[in-house]
Amino acid sequence: MIQVCLNGPRGAGDGAVVPLSPEALAESAAEAVAAGATDIHVHPKTPCGQDSLSPRVLAPTLEAIRARVSVPVGVTTGAWAEPDPEAALARVRSWTVLPDHASVNWHEPGAEELAAALLERGVAVEAGIWSGTEGATRFAASPLGPRVLRVLAEVTDTAPETAEESAHALLADLGPAFGRPVLLHGEDGGAWPVLRLAGRLGLATRIGLEDTLVLPGGERALSNAQLVTEGLVQHGAVQRRS
Repeated sequence: MIQVCLNGPRGAGDGAVVPLSPEALAESAAEAVAAGATDIHVHPKTPCGQDSLSPRVLAPTLEAIRARVSVPVGVTTGAWAEPDPEAALARVRSWTVLPDHASVNWHEPGAEELAAALLERGVAVEAGIWSGTEGATRFAASPLGPRVLRVLAEVTDTAPETAEESAHALLADLGPAFGRPVLLHGEDGGAWPVLRLAGRLGLATRIGLEDTLVLPGGERALSNAQLVTEGLVQHGAVQRRS
């Protein structure tokens, strides 16, 4: 499985190629799915380009994307979108349109309560476990572990030379991870080495403009669809066309 991460916390300063509005996100999602993505991760944005958990921001984004694709669509609940754990809970409980899943970063304050609130609403949870944090330890002690949709093993080491080693260490920290599926991915300089490792290990992965703005050779990516196309090749899911 390859998930496309359409935009992440990136903004206008990262170039016009990064989709921000509901319409741009829907178009990018449709192109990425046509290229082979089977799941979508998106950061809904306010008109000024800030990540938000507001139902007024979430609803039009989800509706626009779902009008173009039929694959599952998930959103972030990262603390940068709403730093106050109580306010984040209130936001989730006020959603009028629900995503198929939402990522919860287990090292962030209030993660357990936020995940429980999502599950109560029927939203599947992706457990975000970042390298270099206490996420794996906290997740190992969580009674919600067996109930999550999958574990997002996120390698925060952006050095191409060491990201793969960091990925192995993160996977070792996760151990059995309650038997849940694992999606392994990196970011920036570590994105492509970690994606290739995921392919060798038979793990799901993700790629998109959230994780990297460049192709494996260093050229600037033109779209999420281009990253997905190359990601499938690098992951070993398809052969490169001659």
